Formats: sequence, C-alpha cells, structure tokens
Amino acid sequence: MPYVIVGRENSGNVELYYEDHGQGRPVVLIHGFPLSGHSWERQLLVLLGAGYRVVTYDRRGFGDSSRPTSGYDYDTFAADLKVLMEELDLRDAALVGFSMGTGEVTRYLAAYGSGRVSRAALLAPVPPFLLKTGDNPEGVDGSVFEGIKRAIVEDRPAYLKAFLDDFYNVDKLRGTRVSDEAWQLSWNVAAGASAKGTLDCVTAWLTDFRDDLPRVDVPILVVQGEEDRILPIGATGRRLPALVKDIRYVEIPGGPHNIAWTHPGEVNRALLDFLGEDDR
Repeated sequence: MPYVIVGRENSGNVELYYEDHGQGRPVVLIHGFPLSGHSWERQLLVLLGAGYRVVTYDRRGFGDSSRPTSGYDYDTFAADLKVLMEELDLRDAALVGFSMGTGEVTRYLAAYGSGRVSRAALLAPVPPFLLKTGDNPEGVDGSVFEGIKRAIVEDRPAYLKAFLDDFYNVDKLRGTRVSDEAWQLSWNVAAGASAKGTLDCVTAWLTDFRDDLPRVDVPILVVQGEEDRILPIGATGRRLPALVKDIRYVEIPGGPHNIAWTHPGEVNRALLDFLGEDDR
C-alpha cells in the first residue's frame, strides 16, 4: 500500500495512506470526519469513467493512515496535503473536499496558493466559521461542541452511532438512500479511527476561515443538502456566495450531510459539470 511521510512522533513516522488511480487531469478527494478515503466510492468510479486521474487519501488518525496524538488542526492538515501534492507532483488539479475535508481545501489554497490547483469543490462545507461569537452570530453555540467532546470521552462508540444517524438522516432516508449495511460500514470505519484524533477534530471544526476565503483565487463549487443536520446550511454553505469571488452554488432538496453517498446522482452531475468547464 502506498504512503507518504508527513512527520514523526517519537520513534515512528507519521504516514498518510493514499490511492492513485486512472489517467488525465488529477482530482484529489479529501474525505469527511470520521470516515476514510474509501467513502468516495460513489464518486471514484464516475470520475475514472470520465477520464480523470483520481487520488484519495486518509487524513492522519483515520482509515489506514498513522494515528499520532497530535496534529489535528487545519494548519497541519493543509501541510499534510501539501506533502501529498508535491510527492505525487500533482498539477492542474481539482481539490474536492467533503465536510471536514473542505477545511483542508480552504486552508491549503490560502496558505500555499493555487500553483498546483485549477479549481476546487466544497461539499457540505465547514467554512466560513462554525462557532457563534459576537462578530459571527450565524454560528453554532459553543456549548454544542463542548457536549460533543464530553460524549466522545464518555462513550465514543455510542457518540458515533448518534452522529451517523444524523450524518445520513436515518429516520428519513433509511432503506431508500442509505442501507443498514452502508451505515454499519461507516460506523466500523469511524470506530477504528484514533480516539485522540476523533476528539481533537471537534476543536478543529471551530477554525475561523473568514480570512482564508478571500485569498482563494480559483473557481469554487459548493454543494450542500438542505437538510444537513451536522453542519447547518444557514451557518455554512449559504454564507459562502458572499465571501468567495468565483463560486457555483448548489443546494440539494432533502439532502442530509453525506450527500456524496445519499444523492450521488445530483452530486456527480454538479461535480462533472464543474470540472468540465476547463474543457469548454
């Protein structure tokens, strides 16, 4: 299995597992919390069929990557992505982030520029700023995130069950857009992740990206489900058209948080149309 080394912890390397398939212009898929790069399977096959080179990787602490006890912040996540981009010498690439992965995309472009990137997509975005503050009244109260941290510490497997129920809007979509087996697979992957990383990622969610967004100088696609229970659309996606220069914005009626799985037709059409703009 291929890995890139992004750091060290004590006596061991910190390594990211990645997969690199197909030919053509590269598309880098950056997964959401608390899954892995394999969660993109409903996009991978379509993108390969459309003639793209598709790269997926597992964030530190998740999937088959190393599970260090530090580095669960967006400066480090973006630096990890930079190592991957340079190691594979990816150019003219599209970065596609889902949920937590949208933070990597945003911080990478703000910190390192678009020299290797031609466009980017944010699915169910974390930006611009989740935390409710005096100058961010649209955000979510901090007590919500403190409650999440307590739930993870007290019983991480039980927390993951509740999280994934809202991740897929199971009460509405079970048996139609998400099977019991797909839900169970997500829980299995999530339960196998780093306990420390799972906890620390909650703090990372509260990163303020408002200064990053004006520095993004490539076309951006934003796609979000109207019924997203994990990242409320009013606090996230609907705010981005006023903050990003060159944006295409799509809402999916009835869509939950993980629209890439539950609504692959709509997501893939939007993504392929957006990527295809380079060919027109």
